[in-house]
Amino acid sequence: MSFGTLYTVPGFPNGNRILAVAELAGVKLDIPSDYKHFEDNKKEPFLSKFASGKIPALETKDGFTLFESTAIARYIAKQAPNANLLGSTNEESALIDQWISFVDAEFLPVSNNIHYLLRGMLPYTKPIETAFQEKRERYYATLNKHLSTRTFFVGERITLADIHVASALINVFKLTFDAEKRKQYPHITRHFETIVNQPKLKPIFGDIPYAEKALVFTPPAKKKEEKPKEAAAPKPKAEKPKAPEPEEEDEDDLLKEEPKAKNPLDSLPKSSFNLEDFKRAYSNMDTRGDSGSLKWFYEKFDKEGFSIWRVDFKYNDELAQVFMSSNQIGGFFNRLEASRKYLFGSVGVLGEANNNVITGVLICRGGDIKPVVNVAPDWESYSYEPLNPFTEGPQKEFFEGAMAWDLELGGKKWADGKNFK
Repeated sequence: MSFGTLYTVPGFPNGNRILAVAELAGVKLDIPSDYKHFEDNKKEPFLSKFASGKIPALETKDGFTLFESTAIARYIAKQAPNANLLGSTNEESALIDQWISFVDAEFLPVSNNIHYLLRGMLPYTKPIETAFQEKRERYYATLNKHLSTRTFFVGERITLADIHVASALINVFKLTFDAEKRKQYPHITRHFETIVNQPKLKPIFGDIPYAEKALVFTPPAKKKEEKPKEAAAPKPKAEKPKAPEPEEEDEDDLLKEEPKAKNPLDSLPKSSFNLEDFKRAYSNMDTRGDSGSLKWFYEKFDKEGFSIWRVDFKYNDELAQVFMSSNQIGGFFNRLEASRKYLFGSVGVLGEANNNVITGVLICRGGDIKPVVNVAPDWESYSYEPLNPFTEGPQKEFFEGAMAWDLELGGKKWADGKNFK
């Protein structure tokens, strides 16, 4: 018999952690196949049960609701005390909490930020990466030393601590814990493989591709600068003409002679709405009010030539400090530079430290957002949904709140924001 419903999405590490605990505890959980993330979790039926709007989220058969993956995992583990997932003594229970806290408060924030930097999801600077890498090396050493004399973190059987650590290391093994690191920290490697390959857990965690070489930061490609033309050499004295010799074509010269590809957005019919004029109006006017930029926008907007989109970061569960989330937006906007003349954005951080989301509004040339945003390497880290703010209702409220920087969602208030203009 099912114990309840777990709202999650396939492959989500925090969701898989709970499913692993449920499997070892013998607790059956249903996962609704029709759940659509970034849609259903923003609707009132979901928010009335789970105020944060986050997943994973648990609803038991008797109507008890719970969010936050660690709390859910502990609650599920308590349903099967004989499974020993929470330890058999108070001391063991405290040690399990110790390792879970170490991972949540120390290891994951640093490790996630390293991955954000390397993948271009935060503005990259070498000193910041170095500082984070040094911290993570200390955390690796702590884990490795503890495991050098024991099979599991606490006691002689798998506990919640083992599942928690292993699930936190999945992305690490995929991205940065390469062959060299696996040799350097053999006890971490051995423990990880012991947990994820447990017969009951293997179907949940699946096959995990190990990184052979750690991910490194690759700066965005810069446009090739044309070499300045050399001054024409003086003509030599007339000589007896010779038969022309065949010359090898220079591939670089051929490339330079080709006309630059036109952006398809430049071929769209002329629009009556001037995006640059709106950017100036937005910068110089109050947003709301009878003489505000929103009124200006509604009066002049051309629905045929432009479109409006809601944008949401897909990995809000990985966000930590508000300033880091704000930097994430700044990095995304920096990588949209090639689309500046086609795009306006107002995107913000809602919430507080370790409980915030990134969401906002984009106004773009044409009816399709993809040609405008796919110039950014991390554009697929966001979801995009068409907005119609021209009739009263939630979409209009969302649009105006994001533009005026007073948007509030699921109890989370606007904490910081950035404009792309």
